[in-house]
Amino acid sequence: MIAQLRIDDRLIHGQVALVWTKELDTPGIVVANDNAANNEMVQMTLKMATPTGKKLLIRSVDDAIKVFNNPKGKNMRMFALTNCVADALKIAQNVEDIDGINVANVGRFADKSEGETHQVGSTLMLSDSELEALKELTKLDVPVFQQVVPSNPKTSISSMLKK
Repeated sequence: MIAQLRIDDRLIHGQVALVWTKELDTPGIVVANDNAANNEMVQMTLKMATPTGKKLLIRSVDDAIKVFNNPKGKNMRMFALTNCVADALKIAQNVEDIDGINVANVGRFADKSEGETHQVGSTLMLSDSELEALKELTKLDVPVFQQVVPSNPKTSISSMLKK
């Protein structure tokens, strides 16, 4: 069961490692990212950023979906991370048990080759394709919100898109 699926450009960093892992109180983190799953340097960096005592799985998006749907992990709370909306959408469309999707930090470091970006919030700068994926995400039966740190209020992504 996914306690939270967080979309964050940087995957694991200080806020995630020190604040969110304590807030969500999950035994482990699952990074669902094709690049990380195939890049030893990225894997090393993510392992170094993982808090002591937390388990870390780094999987491709498709393999992460298999992990989330595995009956053995049905009762295990997991904190899932991906770095783009399209990957989160794929996970959300293929995994039933997700408590919430936190669209935290997206697009600030993105490749600008896709053209103009749309600023949806102070930490959300989306390409056309990511914006469409975000709209699709809000149509699913799971809460989709932005909350950079737990002390911030949750802001509905649907309300942000209406502005």
